[in-house]
Amino acid sequence: MSHQLISRSLDLKRLRDEGHGIEIVSRYLLVKPVPYVNAERQVKLGTLVLELTLALGDVTTAPSTHVAYFIGDHPCNQDGSKLSKIEHSSSRQELAQDLVVDHSFSAKPLSGAYKDYYEKVKTYVAIIAGPAQRIDPSATAQTFPLIESEEEDSVFLYLDTASSRAEINMISKKLEPYKIAIVGLGGTGSYVLDFVAKTHVKEIHLFDRDEFLQHNAFRAPGAPSSDHFGTAPKKVAYFKDLYSRMRRGIVAHDCHIDASNTDQLREMDFVFLCIDTGEAKRIIVESLETFGITFVDVGMGIDLVDDSLRGTLRVTTSTPNQREHFRKRVSLADAIGNDDYDRNIQIAELNALNAAMAVIKWKKLCGFYLDFENEHHSTYTINSNMLLSEDQLCSEK
Repeated sequence: MSHQLISRSLDLKRLRDEGHGIEIVSRYLLVKPVPYVNAERQVKLGTLVLELTLALGDVTTAPSTHVAYFIGDHPCNQDGSKLSKIEHSSSRQELAQDLVVDHSFSAKPLSGAYKDYYEKVKTYVAIIAGPAQRIDPSATAQTFPLIESEEEDSVFLYLDTASSRAEINMISKKLEPYKIAIVGLGGTGSYVLDFVAKTHVKEIHLFDRDEFLQHNAFRAPGAPSSDHFGTAPKKVAYFKDLYSRMRRGIVAHDCHIDASNTDQLREMDFVFLCIDTGEAKRIIVESLETFGITFVDVGMGIDLVDDSLRGTLRVTTSTPNQREHFRKRVSLADAIGNDDYDRNIQIAELNALNAAMAVIKWKKLCGFYLDFENEHHSTYTINSNMLLSEDQLCSEK
């Protein structure tokens, strides 16, 4: 309930978005930590407590009083003398079960009343924390604490404050119903997972049977500990464990997709293909087309020329409304020749860029991003820094 109240109340949401740790306990607003100076001129952390005044619909209205409470020692000036300008009373008082305060303060604004809780909190924090910041400039009440999710149906273990701060929660919810598959967790596929895991999608299915080895660490998100390589975990297990610290709904499939198990993709809403060309890709593509599933295929071609690398990143989209271009753009035959990509020249920033291009396209198809071009094939050429969009979806289709 407290998260909903904060989200609905613009003053409380503004405080949370600015990094204040706020909590609601029995209709009291707790703001913590608030740095202050004690009588020994030490910087300590306390809790500011304000009585909440609510309107219909459980949203805040203007505070009914200018008085505030405090848990901790009585705040002092920089020299250790008591902050007498806000002194009101000092006695332990039980406001609610498990909520006992040590002091009450009085700081009445010039207008006679606070217009909202943002103004009241900011006023008291400035008065109390000011002396502490003069002793320790790093002391701050804006700590951006972890906020655990109260929503049982949320995929996240803690609140998506990135969306709330940017006020795009409703747009982010467009991604909620999706069951996503990522086929291949190499350099590009692992970055696709990193980006998709931070969206509200319902499920993310991972398909790969390879082990997560030392060379994988240099082209995947994060910084794996050397301890991981002693156990040689499967990629799907490693990445599921990593991202399950943040969210639910990650399903690991310790297998490659081939003719025997393409049915595992039948229930997916969208598929990212992040594997090399060849027979396996042909089988998957044909199955996805039969199932009527939209998918994106990624690829990189890297060459070594005169002691420098050149190459192209590719993202090709296939939807039920537009399939015919795919085989013209993507080879489904086994690779031949001297493509340096086959020698594992995969640079993390190129993998990440290739993944970002694919995820942006998926979000366009979901309506998250505006899409004027409706391109189904795009390439980025490294040496000329050129981005091309081709195979636009015809309006009459």
